Amino acid sequence: ATAKESHPKLFEKIAHHIVTLPPNQLNSFNGQDFANIVWSYATAREPSPELFKTVADHVAARGNHALKAFNPQNLANTLWAYATAK
Repeated sequence: ATAKESHPKLFEKIAHHIVTLPPNQLNSFNGQDFANIVWSYATAREPSPELFKTVADHVAARGNHALKAFNPQNLANTLWAYATAK
């Protein structure tokens, strides 16, 4: 379901909040959380290179431990978001 409405300032504020979180707080996010966040930005066509970089860097830095938190649907949604984000 979509609201068919975008609010760039809201997306901007949320992205800024996530990007500025200390790494230990990013550790509290699970695979579905990250998948939902990047999927939302890609679906709304709200660019946020810093957010996408933060999520990618965090998951990559944690390696297999982080990837184990993603189920197959989370992985697919995350990859789709990165492939389609503008």
